[in-house]
Amino acid sequence: MIANRGLGLVAAAATLLAAAPLSAIFQRWTWLVQSAIAVAVVAGVAALLRLVRAPLWGQALGMSAGLLIALTWMFPSGSELAAVLPTPGTIAHFGELVGGSVQDMRSYGVKVPDTDPLLFITVLGVGGVAVVVDLLAVGLRRPALAGLPMLAIYSVPVAVYVESVPPVPFVIGAAGYLWLLVSDNIDRVRRFGRRFTGDGRDVDVWEASPLASAGRRLAVVGVVLAVLAPLAVPGMTGGLLDSLQSGNGDGNGRAGVGGSPGRVDLFAALSGELNQSEVADLVKVTTTEPNPFYLRFGVADDLRPDGFRVRNPSGRAVTRNLPDPAEGVTPQVQQERYRATVETTRDLNMPLMPVYAEPVRAEGLNGNWLYDPNLQIVFSNRENSRGKRYEFDYVRSLYTPELLRQSPSLSASDPMVQRFTDTPPAPEVDALVEELVTGRDTDYDRVRSIYDHFSARNGFRYSLSTEGGTSGRDIVDFLNNKAGFCQQYAAAMAWLVRAAGIPARVAFGFTNGTSRDGDTYVLTNRNLHAWTEVYFGGIGWVPFDATPAYGVPGNARSDWAPDTDAPDPVTPSAGAPVAPGETDPSAGPTGPDQADRNIEEGLVPTTGTPTEQAPVWPWWVAAALALLVLLAVPALRRMTLRRRRGTAPAAAPVATAVDAAGGSAGGTGRPVVIGADADSARARAHAAWDELLDTLVDYRVRVDRTETPRATADRLVRETLTADEPAATAVRLLGRAEERARYARDPMVGGELHPALGTVRHALGARADRRTRFVAATLPPSVLLRWRTTVTDTSSRLVAATGRVRTRLLRWNPRRLLAGRPAR
Repeated sequence: MIANRGLGLVAAAATLLAAAPLSAIFQRWTWLVQSAIAVAVVAGVAALLRLVRAPLWGQALGMSAGLLIALTWMFPSGSELAAVLPTPGTIAHFGELVGGSVQDMRSYGVKVPDTDPLLFITVLGVGGVAVVVDLLAVGLRRPALAGLPMLAIYSVPVAVYVESVPPVPFVIGAAGYLWLLVSDNIDRVRRFGRRFTGDGRDVDVWEASPLASAGRRLAVVGVVLAVLAPLAVPGMTGGLLDSLQSGNGDGNGRAGVGGSPGRVDLFAALSGELNQSEVADLVKVTTTEPNPFYLRFGVADDLRPDGFRVRNPSGRAVTRNLPDPAEGVTPQVQQERYRATVETTRDLNMPLMPVYAEPVRAEGLNGNWLYDPNLQIVFSNRENSRGKRYEFDYVRSLYTPELLRQSPSLSASDPMVQRFTDTPPAPEVDALVEELVTGRDTDYDRVRSIYDHFSARNGFRYSLSTEGGTSGRDIVDFLNNKAGFCQQYAAAMAWLVRAAGIPARVAFGFTNGTSRDGDTYVLTNRNLHAWTEVYFGGIGWVPFDATPAYGVPGNARSDWAPDTDAPDPVTPSAGAPVAPGETDPSAGPTGPDQADRNIEEGLVPTTGTPTEQAPVWPWWVAAALALLVLLAVPALRRMTLRRRRGTAPAAAPVATAVDAAGGSAGGTGRPVVIGADADSARARAHAAWDELLDTLVDYRVRVDRTETPRATADRLVRETLTADEPAATAVRLLGRAEERARYARDPMVGGELHPALGTVRHALGARADRRTRFVAATLPPSVLLRWRTTVTDTSSRLVAATGRVRTRLLRWNPRRLLAGRPAR
């Protein structure tokens, strides 16, 4: 009992160690404290029940009851009695917590806060695993099997969010499992009494033999390699995202990849897609807005020395009520509500969903998709955007330069300023910003001065041949070279605006494109785009697209952020964004000088025509044909076997005699041929008999391998056939031929065996039902039985061979290497 109690404590500790990877999911350590309490209660109840020699089923019930009481203490339902002992209200409360945990798992991205539903489901899982581990390791003395329930909680972080799981907790969990195995081994050794060496010296229970020491060292090395090897293999630590994050825009890949929204390098993805030589349809959007702005899916607002990075988003399910865009916004901002329908192709593979800014209601997306109101993006930690169709209502906010000038400047203590104005040291950028904003009285005037700086009058031009970095050095190079594409314009403007003390960030999405059919837009990888968003007090995030308009197919300009390269000012009505066809012809993407500028800047002209994809139906037809061929293999095998048996070599007769069962030559006996080729005659009889047995199996007639051929034939006549029908005579003939082939010196020779088989087969088929006949023709049971027997025999031979190899290996003992070791 003492040993069992010690092993029970080790099992409880190993369970807690196996739960160590859960630390990568929660923000705090509350889950560990509560799980430790639950496991301690389970282990204590198990020790008491084993002390009174309770049966195993009693131990299981007692530990489950102890876990239920512990959960009642930690997650009370409200009443005083329910806080001590479980009641029906407690069970109902637990059901609500389970339902709430499902919703919380969909609503929160890792790391998750300490919500009661998530803590309850975690403690319940760890406590339940503790019960199973104790039963397996202590009750049944099968500690190796205890690794299966431990693996259930051990693998939860990988299933939820693989990128956030560090290797150290997995090493801790593996150490707990090894501890359990070693403790059980030592406990088993103790049962044999004291151990002695050959010279009479006592051996401590912890002093391992050379073989056991080698086994433990191999186990430790195996665990270390299993944890560390994937970290050293390229592509294993972060999946395909690593290749995306380290990309340089060489165009190797499609738009985005699966994974965590916080790990996607949108700049690298954008660079790669704009440099693609092929055009692929990604999104089809239909909107009721006459002149929509850009469809967006991502935001980069974390500025570090190496450039802008994407934060890990958080939010609530889009199936819930979304925030009201009018909340906290000055009433002077004009807001119009529209509706859009979006269809994504299978080429758009990312954990972000394209939507217009400020959505207020979504349909067609499940609870795995979340909305971050701060970033104004829809994302998921569990799904990707491939092949989705959904609808949403959104609000378009319209501004005027006068309204933006009236926006008050934010104080230095404002959270938006503190969060979105930090910039790494860049003296050249700071000097330029100081020059641009000097004498500007309002935030909008400062932003417009920076925005107007990125114009052709100052030497800026569009080019895809530049590097796509957004670090301080990259921004300085871009400001000096004055050549780049959208991500450099967007990042540079956001950096300069931040340096001026105004919150700014970089947004990603699609322009309106050049392929339009009424209110429907077909967006390709060429329409991927990045622009700057600036925050104004009392208004919110306002878009500014500093990229030259001629480099952006389907660009949208507004009166607060007009085309700086247009010869005449753009004056759209009510400050609404201007559709691609309404800008100045010489400056827009469809202007007459567009082809020359594309050739100059190395751009590939796009026609906007959707790419024609290869038809899918040939693959479906090929798959259907392959499936039919696969299903026809048993029938073809049966036909081949029947034909081969029917063409068995005939014997060459040399003399005639009378069948021993018939009497004299003049009597009623059947004449038979003797003196023929005995081997051919026996082969023909055996083939006919084997065919008869397979036919019986196909038509589900009982076959007894222990019967003699004559007994089998008589049973068939008695149970299945009629004595006076031709099939009965044919069966007796086949039985007599097989009997003579087995036991007689001279087998029966005759050409009537094959016709007899046909007679029996026809009679059995006539008596079988339709389903049996269909199965016998398409999936013959005799063929399937023969294959199953072959697989079983092969497996048995492999097991026997493995056993022989294992026996030979066990004959080699590492102790022999130490046999010649000098005594101490």
